[in-house]
Amino acid sequence: MVNITEIKPKVKMNIPMASPDITQIEIDAVTDVLQTRWLSIGPKIKQFETDFSYYVGTRYAVGVNSGTSGLHLAMIAAGVSEGDEVITPSFSFIASANCILYERAKPVFVDIDPRTGNITPETIEAAITPRTKAIIPVHVFGQPPDLDPIMDIARRHNLYVIEDSCEAIGAEYKGRAAGTIGDAAVFAFYPNKQMTTGEGGMVVTDRADWDDLFRSLRNQGRDVFDGWLNHTRLGYNYRLDELSAALGIVQLTRLDDLLAKRAQVAGWYNERFDELPGVHKPFIADTTTRMSWFVYVVRFEDGPTRNAMIPFLKERGVPSRPYFTPIHLQPFYQNMGWGRGDLPETEKAGDTSLALPFSSVMTEEQVDYVCQQIRDGLEEMLR
Repeated sequence: MVNITEIKPKVKMNIPMASPDITQIEIDAVTDVLQTRWLSIGPKIKQFETDFSYYVGTRYAVGVNSGTSGLHLAMIAAGVSEGDEVITPSFSFIASANCILYERAKPVFVDIDPRTGNITPETIEAAITPRTKAIIPVHVFGQPPDLDPIMDIARRHNLYVIEDSCEAIGAEYKGRAAGTIGDAAVFAFYPNKQMTTGEGGMVVTDRADWDDLFRSLRNQGRDVFDGWLNHTRLGYNYRLDELSAALGIVQLTRLDDLLAKRAQVAGWYNERFDELPGVHKPFIADTTTRMSWFVYVVRFEDGPTRNAMIPFLKERGVPSRPYFTPIHLQPFYQNMGWGRGDLPETEKAGDTSLALPFSSVMTEEQVDYVCQQIRDGLEEMLR
């Protein structure tokens, strides 16, 4: 194989892996909060929650300091505890499984649809045991899995479904908003997400009892009837601050435009990869009536090609990331007994997938540059 890192581009560009889309409106909103006395537990978080529940279409929304925190609270609400099992994919960010371990339960990893990277009803059904308590379907890269049959399975087996929608704000499954189908759902707003609050997340549900519980748990276990420094249950400091909420309020008003701009960038990539053999663009399922583009991930024919492409692109100012490294192959989880060979489709996806630079502020010129570098790399490998 040719050492493709030795090939120099004619004109080098330096392209960021991701970039938040921040305007003066967001800056002014955060500055306004700094001029008030409310930096935490104030009016902005209440407004953000109200606006968010209206946008998604759920009765309740509870702001938290991260998507990981939200997933943890959902596990508690579902009654997940020591000895229980929760079914989830390994092809995800590690928080999808860590939240199960926080409650001393066992993650049960199942394989994925090789086209979408999402969990499948068939693999879920086969993994259910008398200890199964819940299912966490992950909306990988902004695309919901096939949720109707998953919900049917959950009803038949009396299981809770917590949608990990951290990558899928604005996505739709058969015309229904992601996050409105399970018992609860969690969204996240890290700076590389479709909208951002810096750090932060949101838990949504239609259940009044869970809404009350989420609000107590995020605030050190204090209930609405508790006095100052009185706490009803074990809780956590998972609050979302007023500065983050103010940023979220503005970003939410711009979200449809942000999603449209990301879809445009994905469209530019798709057009170019249609003409590039050896690289597979993202697959969109028929059940996905609106894709919420979180990242742009392509798949190569094999792992060595993908692995060789990473340093080649880096040399030319194009960052890229293996996406995802399966959770069950992370060192901590391998120490628990998981290993290579357990989930073939997941492992193949982890070995061949590559996330490319992507954001709503990316230009068509930058997309052209990225795709040209990939084309050059593939051509050199074939020489």
